Amino acid sequence: MKSKLVLTFALLALFAASASAQDEPSGAPAVDSAAVARKLSSRNAFERRAAAEELARLASVGHRRLAEGYRAQEKDTRVKLALDWALYRMGKNESIFPLVDALDEKKQAEQVVGYLRQLEGPGPLYVFLDRVNGNTRIRLLEVLAAVGDRDTLERIKPFTESLDPLIADAAKFAEREINIRVEETPVVEPKRQRKTGKVGSVDETQPPS
Repeated sequence: MKSKLVLTFALLALFAASASAQDEPSGAPAVDSAAVARKLSSRNAFERRAAAEELARLASVGHRRLAEGYRAQEKDTRVKLALDWALYRMGKNESIFPLVDALDEKKQAEQVVGYLRQLEGPGPLYVFLDRVNGNTRIRLLEVLAAVGDRDTLERIKPFTESLDPLIADAAKFAEREINIRVEETPVVEPKRQRKTGKVGSVDETQPPS
């Protein structure tokens, strides 16, 4: 049984290596993602976690099946979370659920907050705000303080009036941080089409009058 399992992972690693060349964007520094993936089998939990986090950074879809296999057998909690983050970045959207669940655990929250602060936008977190306990909501608000946008302000406004002072403070902090970021971000107005002398033609190069 053990030999079959080893063979399975070896085949998955081979498949991932053949796909990895297609995962790197053109012009990006070459990274041997297959070599990184092989470190998921290390006996050292720190190395396994670092490998998973590097695969997350690469968002290497070709290694998804391999990462899923290692996630299924992983025993170390921190490595599991790193693999969940890697899988989410590889397109497995449901892997965000165990990450959010881990926000309620003091020993794991900091690690997960670090991952979620790398989200490209706040959208994936909105669904959880009304469905989690107080501790998790506070940490979600901490993340939203870093990744939130104009839309987020309306989403978190009810929490600024929470009867729980910790939640209210977290929401107000997020509100302040987002407002600072929004004010520093220039609003790009669409160009106004301006008629030229020719019928049916417009000049889009001129600024609005």
